[in-house]
Amino acid sequence: MPTILPLSAVPGEMVEQVLDEAFGPQRHARTAYRIRDGVEWLAALSFAALDDDEYLAATIQIWPVALFDPDGRPHPMLMVGPVAVLPQLQGQGYGKALVTASLAEMNKGALPQVLIGDASYYGAWGFTAEHTREWHCPGPYDQERLLVRYDNPAVLPPKGMLGPWRPADMPPQTPR
Repeated sequence: MPTILPLSAVPGEMVEQVLDEAFGPQRHARTAYRIRDGVEWLAALSFAALDDDEYLAATIQIWPVALFDPDGRPHPMLMVGPVAVLPQLQGQGYGKALVTASLAEMNKGALPQVLIGDASYYGAWGFTAEHTREWHCPGPYDQERLLVRYDNPAVLPPKGMLGPWRPADMPPQTPR
């Protein structure tokens, strides 16, 4: 069983090494990087996994993003990933332990969670492409791999573009 700890407890260069080994040096060209461009991962929801020898084996980061509807209104979401596991340790449960830890920290139903990944893997946690058919990303992606998890997906816009979210992106609130 891996030891799970906050990602903020791990030096940034070690996190970058795991990401490089898991995804290769061209990882920054991926569409997911464009979706979360310019925002910081959320420390309270991001974790690292240590192997039995206490070495960094895997990481998960959670990011503030939004689905911008056709009128430009942001609908805040949490982007799950990357889930990075050292290649020699893949298939040993590190990724599953990290996804489970992150999702457990999120208030269920508080914000939709979105990711680009395999439905056969992430479906175990309720992620589906059923409601993302007319969502778009700022770069190439496979529509079947754009997945969302939310208790009530009917409230999500049927169309939109994913991108980074900052509180300043929210429209001003008017008092009731």
